[in-house]
Amino acid sequence: MTCTEEALLGGRVRLVQPATGLKAGLDAVMLAASIPARAGQVVLDAGCGAGAVFLCLLARVPGVSVVAVERDPGLAALAAENAARNGVSVQVLLGDIADPELIARLPRLHHAAANPPFWAGGTTPPAALRAGATHGADRPLAAWCAALLARLRHGGTASLVLPAARWAEATAGLRAAGGGTVALRPLWPRAGVPARRVILSARAQGRGPDAVLPGLVLHADTGWTPAAEAILRDAAPLA
Repeated sequence: MTCTEEALLGGRVRLVQPATGLKAGLDAVMLAASIPARAGQVVLDAGCGAGAVFLCLLARVPGVSVVAVERDPGLAALAAENAARNGVSVQVLLGDIADPELIARLPRLHHAAANPPFWAGGTTPPAALRAGATHGADRPLAAWCAALLARLRHGGTASLVLPAARWAEATAGLRAAGGGTVALRPLWPRAGVPARRVILSARAQGRGPDAVLPGLVLHADTGWTPAAEAILRDAAPLA
């Protein structure tokens, strides 16, 4: 597998990933920034790929215990190598998030997150790795939602980053899996235009009204907005 090395979070994270296929970047960084984890808590990174989400999370919150699941053997091995390269300890499991036996082996979780394949059909990208990262007809969003919530402690959170067009489907999946309170956070490319991505989070057995949280405008005329820059370069949380 031919790979390239990228720097994330202003160089705090060194990520080696396949040269062809879908590159981890903005979605992974924003998802990691949205996870409300604290040191000592256990977090699941479902479908971790090369490890961008958990590496960004650990750069922001040292002391989190991460369990990562990836079904592609090459990417799972790369995720483990990236953890070692960045000096962090992560348990990387080779397997499918839809496998009940694998889910049953997971520890009790405080938080779970995924950047899942988000298109069920349409034109399949030419690279197999890219297709696997973006087109998930064999694993619908409901399966991802169920996996994220299956081992959550009471009050734990499940988070996904998705195209805005899929938020209603994902919300239904989170509800069906036991997500009692769902929050939506839009990510706007620029002020005044529709969001292309959203971050959805659900609280296990949560009570209370759903919420639309303050969103984030990513770009201004001169580049990244200060708020986006703080997350992308300085490892700030998505407040």
